[in-house]
Amino acid sequence: MLFAPPSRSDVPAVPADEALSADAALRSFSAGVALLWSGGYPAARQLLDAVSRRLPPPPTDDYPAHRAHRAHRARLLSLLYVPLDPGHVVPLRRAPDVREACTGVYGTLEVAAAVPLRELLGVLGAAGWRRTGIAVPALGARIHPYYGVFAPVRQEYVRLVAETPLPATDVAFDVGTGTGVLAAVLAHRGVARVVATDAERRAVACAADNLARLGFSARTEVVCADLFPPGRASLVVCNPPWLPGRPRTSLDHAVYDPGSRMLRGFLDRLRRHLTPGGEAWLVLSDLAEHLGLRTRGELLGWIDAAGLDVAGRTDTAPQHPRAADPDDPLHRARASEVTSLWRLRAD
Repeated sequence: MLFAPPSRSDVPAVPADEALSADAALRSFSAGVALLWSGGYPAARQLLDAVSRRLPPPPTDDYPAHRAHRAHRARLLSLLYVPLDPGHVVPLRRAPDVREACTGVYGTLEVAAAVPLRELLGVLGAAGWRRTGIAVPALGARIHPYYGVFAPVRQEYVRLVAETPLPATDVAFDVGTGTGVLAAVLAHRGVARVVATDAERRAVACAADNLARLGFSARTEVVCADLFPPGRASLVVCNPPWLPGRPRTSLDHAVYDPGSRMLRGFLDRLRRHLTPGGEAWLVLSDLAEHLGLRTRGELLGWIDAAGLDVAGRTDTAPQHPRAADPDDPLHRARASEVTSLWRLRAD
């Protein structure tokens, strides 16, 4: 989000430029005082990197402490602001042109504002992904994520949906579609009608855009809904957030599910939306189990309480780099992680 310049808001702030050292910046951030940058743009990036290097490493194999550390780190690094003039122009020396990227996220800007440099870098990075897209081998095409919509950089869950035999090809629902990648895979595999849902309007727009790019608009529909669209389907697919926990950013909603609300809601309401003999595919990582956030028994209990049977399960190992990185603070859990496609049917 955009902010009024910190000097005119409730955030204590002081001006800063190249004369400020990284150690002094860190002391300012630790005291809760923001910096409004007036020097060159490259120097602001260098300062942010230097402060980041001075922060302590995250704790190892302690997920609550690890997440608290990440949140604290994000708060500190978000206290370096850069100004934005009307029209999303950064009035700093050697600043990039951010107009298109910022307009796509924030809309028009008619008054002076400021934005944390850390957030601006995220907006620019997301704009690059949106332009170039992410290759999805199962589609033989690219998916273009929007800012704040979870990008399909991990392909194992996509492959599971692409390779599991379809129970039917008439109607399928993709619940919590995000970029629309799984809806696209289902359409690519020949499902005659796919209805995709998401509770976030930005994700709805993103999915509709991707499905149109891929030529699937005639056979797909994207609707803003909390979980299910009206009606029933022969196949219902859901890849819910994998970790119980409170989301702190818009992107966190694709990763964290407070109290497993979405997962349990999906299971509890699923029978009402399956046709007789229909099947649901729940695509879920067991990382939460390895982190002590959920047990396998709890998951199986929720499935049973919803009147569902497990017709089968296909497992795959993670392919992302952190699973093979022994220096990752959560390496032990990530190295043991398994992503599964659970085939569920009404009992």
